[in-house]
Parts: sequence; structure tokens; C-alpha cells
Amino acid sequence: MRIVIGEDSALFREGIARLLADGGHEIVGKAADAPSLLAAVRATVPDLAVIDVRMPPDHRDDGARAAREIRRELPGVGLVLLSQHVETRHCLELVTGGGFGYLLKDRVLDVDDFLDALRRVAGGGSALDPEVVSRLLGNRHREPLASLTPREAEVLALVAQGWTNVGIARRLWLTERTVETHVRSIMAKLGLAAGDESHRRVLAVLAYLGLAADDAPVA
Repeated sequence: MRIVIGEDSALFREGIARLLADGGHEIVGKAADAPSLLAAVRATVPDLAVIDVRMPPDHRDDGARAAREIRRELPGVGLVLLSQHVETRHCLELVTGGGFGYLLKDRVLDVDDFLDALRRVAGGGSALDPEVVSRLLGNRHREPLASLTPREAEVLALVAQGWTNVGIARRLWLTERTVETHVRSIMAKLGLAAGDESHRRVLAVLAYLGLAADDAPVA
């Protein structure tokens, strides 16, 4: 993949660049602030942009706002937002187009999962951090979520993270057919049509949960 990295911490930025380069990917741009990030993405049109939510010049949600601008101008560029905290305000608008990930920064330490998430996003899928999904599901205890079995709730959390049926089967030590059965049951209980693409399944979950800005701390 051709990747642009937007991160104001030089140490973290170079660490991600080295990790991705060692994984066989091409780093076509690096940026320490939101304006430079936008310029790099426009100049190179990468497969993927990895972006810190909080960047200069305002050190608030400059990275997320840049990501939304990239999505409007270059919808084919995959976007992965990185944050220090669990925060969901930036998920809904961007995830609706697919090719979107939202991960906590400490997730980068799990190299295999991080690289797998980037591949899914670059391929048009989605990747939501497990802690983000846990926050979203944990804040809603009404029907029909309450009708899910413990295993179905576990599968739903992985669906919302963007995992395919094959990936879920491997993580839960189940057969793919068993996972397919769980997904069909989940979608039926939620009154949602099951889709084939991972990001559409995430959309279905997010749409049901009615995501909106929450009162989590701004990352």
C-alpha cells in the first residue's frame, strides 16, 4: 500500500513509518500538522492515510476535520484515525462511506492486528477499536440487544469492529458456518438485513445503535 502518515509526534510518526515500511508498504508522505497532511494527500493520492485525531495547528480535532475533507475530495482514500482516548464523535460521518478505521494508539503495539486493520480499511472495509465498540454497546441495554445470547453479543462486537466471518471464526475458534448462523440470527433479532461487505455490516450495527456525538473526552 501507498500510505501517508499524519502525526505531530516525530517519535510516534517515525515509529509507525518504520513499522509499515518493514511490512512492505510504501510511505509516500509524512505530515506534522493538518495543513501539511492535506497537501501530502492531495499531492500523492495514497491508498491509505493514517491520521492522529489531535494535530496542530489547534491541537484539537484538526486531524479528524482533515480526514473529513479528504473524504469529500478523495473518497477512494482509506482513512484510519488514531486517538489516545475512547471517543466516538468522528465515527458516524466517516464510517458511512466505508474504508474507515478508528483505533486507539496503544493498538499499534499489537502489530499484526494493526496491520490487518490497515489492510481491511485500504480494501474498503472498516476497523473500529474494540474499546470504542465496547463503549457503544455498553451504553445501550434496551431491546432487542438484550435478546442476544452471550455468544451473539461477542460476535456482534467483532462484526462492529469490521471483522469478516472468516476473521471472527478464527478469533473465536468457531467454524465459519457457525459464525454465519450467529450473524443471521443477530441481524434477524436487530431487524437488519445482513450484508456481504464488512463495512456495510458495521453500518448496520451503527445505524441500529443510533450513534451520535457523545460526552466522551475529545481526543
